[in-house]
Amino acid sequence: MEENVFYAEAVIDNGSFGTRTIRFETGRLARQAAGSAVAYLDDDTMVLSATSASKQPKEHFDFFPLTVDVEERMYAAGRIPGSFFRREGRPSEDAILTCRLIDRPLRPSFVKGLRNEIQVVVTVMALNPDHLYDVVAINAASASTQLAGLPFSGPIGGVRVALINGQWVAFPTHSELESAVFDMVVAGRVLPDGDVAIMMVEAEATDKTVKLVEGGAEAPTEEVVAAGLEAAKPFIKVLCAAQSQLAKQAAKPTGEFPVFLEYQDDVLAALTAAVKDELAKALTIAGKQERQNELDRIKGVAADKLLPEFEGREKEISAAYNALTKKIVRERVIKDKVRIDGRGVTDIRTLAAEVEAIPRVHGSALFERGETQILGVTTLNMLRMEQQLDTLSPETRRRYMHNYNFPPYSVGETGRVGSPKRREIGHGALAERAILPVLPTREEFPYAIRQVSEALGSNGSTSMGSVCASTMSLLNAGVPLKAPVAGIAMGLISQEINGETHYVTLTDILGAEDAYGDMDFKVAGTRDFITALQLDTKLDGIPASVLAAALKQAKDARLHILDVMNEAIDSPDEMSPNAPRIITIKIPVDKIGEVIGPKGKMINQIQEDTGAEITIEDDGTIYIGAADGPAAEAARSTINQIANPTMPEVGERYLGTVVKTTTFGAFVSLMPGKDGLLHISQIRKLAGGKRVENVEDVLGVGAKVQVEIAEIDPRGKLSLIPVIEGEEGGEAAASE
Repeated sequence: MEENVFYAEAVIDNGSFGTRTIRFETGRLARQAAGSAVAYLDDDTMVLSATSASKQPKEHFDFFPLTVDVEERMYAAGRIPGSFFRREGRPSEDAILTCRLIDRPLRPSFVKGLRNEIQVVVTVMALNPDHLYDVVAINAASASTQLAGLPFSGPIGGVRVALINGQWVAFPTHSELESAVFDMVVAGRVLPDGDVAIMMVEAEATDKTVKLVEGGAEAPTEEVVAAGLEAAKPFIKVLCAAQSQLAKQAAKPTGEFPVFLEYQDDVLAALTAAVKDELAKALTIAGKQERQNELDRIKGVAADKLLPEFEGREKEISAAYNALTKKIVRERVIKDKVRIDGRGVTDIRTLAAEVEAIPRVHGSALFERGETQILGVTTLNMLRMEQQLDTLSPETRRRYMHNYNFPPYSVGETGRVGSPKRREIGHGALAERAILPVLPTREEFPYAIRQVSEALGSNGSTSMGSVCASTMSLLNAGVPLKAPVAGIAMGLISQEINGETHYVTLTDILGAEDAYGDMDFKVAGTRDFITALQLDTKLDGIPASVLAAALKQAKDARLHILDVMNEAIDSPDEMSPNAPRIITIKIPVDKIGEVIGPKGKMINQIQEDTGAEITIEDDGTIYIGAADGPAAEAARSTINQIANPTMPEVGERYLGTVVKTTTFGAFVSLMPGKDGLLHISQIRKLAGGKRVENVEDVLGVGAKVQVEIAEIDPRGKLSLIPVIEGEEGGEAAASE
């Protein structure tokens, strides 16, 4: 079958960082799928994508049924899954986030009104441990869909670019990202005029950013990030060209797929005549619930008026009503620069921020922006509680975990409550990435940190509200952040006027503006640089110049929000009395065995005596956690006595504990790790000078005895003598 196998290649030139080769192949694997493609990165990482379509449309659906699944195969990295059944189970968080990365640029590229089920299944088949497969998967999914004969306006090129030593490097490796200031995934398509329209962006600063910037690297400011978007364009062009070349050789002709228009023009015209003025007035109501109630009332009135004329076309009336609402909202923004709730295009809703919102927890904060209300809650624990990962990523543990919850009551509805949906996982990951660059290191703050964001009320950008609430909650818990972080969601309304497209960027969008607008652009950062951003669009693409302007507009809003947050809390609070106390000590590596003891005897004894939890790292770092400070200090003192002892001297007295008896005497523990021998001849003195046949008749294991060090031999062995009450000292007792 080799004659039916087709190839295309994209060579990415990174200058001094070398080249990356992305090779596309079709015709060898998964031939029964409508379209299949394999994408190779440097012939070392292999990702298979297969696109399939149902034969019949789902006419009753009022949405486009596109599904994207990413299958991580552990054999790709030469590993066996760590689960009980030793096979892959539910998708990892990395796989879910990659699904979202693929779905977001693919979805708006299909013809509007398509109702056939489309499924894209991406399988990671081989993975160089230093490679990131997500951007390879975006290109593979685009290629297989391009080949499937579907009404798809691709190809889409996806590239990760990282700012390393002042250069934007495409397809960076994990090791190269260690030196990166900013990391950005960009997807786009090539326009007829040769320019590249941006369709999706997912970007973040790294946990090394602050340190690199302090060392002289360029901070990821708005201007730098905008330059990164421009730098991604040539790489996207090369990737799209390779996919187009493959499609010319092997793509199926576009099939006939029925397109279901949501409504006919006659319905829209009748609806407009019936309720347009009333609807326009309702759309000026500022409150979400009041506005929605009035809109629902008008919708009912419209149905009553139109149903006699358009019997059996209820769905069309509903869809036309939504379209008319969208049109009115957009026209008002474009013409009058006035939004649904009466704000101008750059105005932010009323803000409120407070900390210690709930009792007993380690840290909490409540952040409100208009009707969006987010509760942030921080929990601290020992490092052994950090998340253990078993994925294709080289990351094996995660110290900072951010969970986002979106209950149905947050929008006044009923619905399923339970395990998180993909959207909740994506929002949590975005908020996590926004905070990660400003977290203290493990050494600076040796705690596992779980941050939970509860969306208690939603009317626009709960994810960015989560960033704000998280910053305040972490500070309230005593976490020494390097800088506070705030986030804002930007929107976009576009309209063609006299053959030219006009764009209006909106600051702090409402939920309705997200639904009726063309873009959801979330930007989080400190006062000095961007820490995370995410772009979703319903257009075929947005000019990079428009995004650059939106970034600058977002910074003004971010600075204002940071001022409000700063009034609530401007520095780390004292840690909660309910939070564990963790201290760190360093011991010589060769002393680790002594601290652990035979079969863990010593460390278990310390934990039992003090109530502390102890974690020992291979480099000799020991983390001691306890419910209170005195318990942690007691454990530290005991460990130091073992591993960093001050050597005892002749003449020093101790209240020791008998730990072992023999025929020739008793071994007495003076301090952890330091025992001495009380010879049987000295034990006689404790028996009134009588002969001792059996040591245990006088001293049993666990007995307390006052002793003095009589001699220390060259090997450090201690010889002890008892201190007899009423004697001048051990020397006097010894001279009897």
